[in-house]
Amino acid sequence: MTVKPKKYLGQHFLIDDEVSQNIFKSITISENDNLIEIGPGTGALTKFLITKNFNLKAFEIDNESVTYLKHNLPKLNLFQGDALKANWTNMFNNESFSVVGNFPYNISSQILFKIYENKNLVTQMVGMFQKEVAERVCSGPGTKKYGILSVLLQTFYNTEYLFTVSENAFNPAPKVKSGVIRLERNNIQKLDCDEKLFFNVVKSIFNQRRKMVRNSLKPYLQGLDLNHVLFTQRPEQLSVNDFFTITKLIESTNYKRVTI
Repeated sequence: MTVKPKKYLGQHFLIDDEVSQNIFKSITISENDNLIEIGPGTGALTKFLITKNFNLKAFEIDNESVTYLKHNLPKLNLFQGDALKANWTNMFNNESFSVVGNFPYNISSQILFKIYENKNLVTQMVGMFQKEVAERVCSGPGTKKYGILSVLLQTFYNTEYLFTVSENAFNPAPKVKSGVIRLERNNIQKLDCDEKLFFNVVKSIFNQRRKMVRNSLKPYLQGLDLNHVLFTQRPEQLSVNDFFTITKLIESTNYKRVTI
């Protein structure tokens, strides 16, 4: 049987085995480690994953793809449903795991935020995204692509842009190139500042990225010196550590009475 790509699911099936193999080779976990594949589609990557003795679980939302996978990869531990709605804590009985996938463009940011939310469980992610999103995750200060996802993910992960994938590697061919990245969990287990406040500070600053920090964070900065060097910067000028420092400065005041 064949599976027809569905536009509403953002499906672009990978048809280049060399690309699939390169993604597979980029996974640096050991055999018997826990692994989730999100959106296996027609199994372009999955057929390589099952050659290793990973403790693999695959999540597929498309009925037609599920039927295809059950027929062609009958030994695959396949779950029909939306991985984004699943409780990742229960995925492997609260054990850590890695994530891999050729992710649909229309849910790529949601997947990355889901990984951030489950950073205490997700030790590695190797995934293919729209090139712009992949670059955004790995970009540093001083670049236009540096943003909310860059800071949040680079706080807890070492990020690496691995390689670019041509439009011709897919059916149907998307209108843009793709990029494969790897996230590796770093040693930061807990921030030395309020993590919820840190998240809100990062979002508030980048949501007004043309403004100086002292303007985008005005409600937070009561009682602080607005001429502090960090408050006169714009978002792309700040390092991840600068965002920590700003959060701790706000924490030193009665910030909890302020909500944005």
